[in-house]
Amino acid sequence: MSPRKILVTGADGFIGSHLTEALVRAGHDVRAFVYYNSFNSWGWLDAAEAEVKRSLDVFAGDIRDPHGVREAVKGREVVLHLAALIAIPFSYHSPAAYVDTNITGTLNVLQAVRDLGVGRMIHTSTSEVYGTARFVPITEDHPLSGQSPYSATKIGADQMAESFWRSFATPVATLRPFNTFGPRQSARAVIPTIITQLLAGMRRIKLGAVRPTRDFNYVADTVRAFIAAMDAPGIEGEVINAASNFEISVGDTALAIAKVIGCELEIETDDIRLRPDKSEVERLWGDNAKAARLLGWQPAYGGGEGFERALAETIEWFRNPGNLGRYKADRYNI
Repeated sequence: MSPRKILVTGADGFIGSHLTEALVRAGHDVRAFVYYNSFNSWGWLDAAEAEVKRSLDVFAGDIRDPHGVREAVKGREVVLHLAALIAIPFSYHSPAAYVDTNITGTLNVLQAVRDLGVGRMIHTSTSEVYGTARFVPITEDHPLSGQSPYSATKIGADQMAESFWRSFATPVATLRPFNTFGPRQSARAVIPTIITQLLAGMRRIKLGAVRPTRDFNYVADTVRAFIAAMDAPGIEGEVINAASNFEISVGDTALAIAKVIGCELEIETDDIRLRPDKSEVERLWGDNAKAARLLGWQPAYGGGEGFERALAETIEWFRNPGNLGRYKADRYNI
């Protein structure tokens, strides 16, 4: 793959930081769009190796600002758009912020990509847009269902991307990762919530619903899917699942984590962590055949064995006191 001039929005976040590092190590010219703050923090990129940070062109801005977005997009050949508000519980609290960031922010990126003649944009969706599975494995043709304000805004953003392809032939494709996990993930997600409580010495841990199933994708696999999508021919206008094609319940995930750590656990239902009844996504299990066909992508951490390897790598990262110390295991992370 020849070096490309790439913009990554949301480069300071969980997936974005891993993706940014991988692109720099592959020799690309990467501009990292991070959320402006007065502390001059680059989010998780602050933890990157010095060589990676020296190679970055860091642009601090706000995805909701069209003028700043346009400046960031200038001179780029590829835009990988990951910037979003993603915590589902917080979307119940502040839905307007999700509309501004996820829908208007995506519109700003699309407008800049269209006007400045960028060769390809990859827009990031989420498996949450499907809602509870009506059939499994879930293909890209599955109906969409906004069961939370978060998922509703991601559906809106996905449709905005599709509309720009259909209306203006803007070269955009949508990558739809299923539940990505791994080092650096916020404890608002279930796997870090379980790991941090157990590593903090708790054996009676607090969770929400444990019966729902998820299709967990290790972050290294999700990163590989983005990189494959950058140059895959003829995918403009397409929506592509990045799924492991492996289904496991939240409760069984907790048991798998405890097994890797080597401890017993007891699960206590914490009502504050429960979604409203009609908002809970009860089942996710994704079909990845389209990604294999169009991107040549397969999960390296697929199936039960791959999931256990990925959990072990994730737990090893959290065992580092410097990493675990960033988390508040005794508090609910909304």
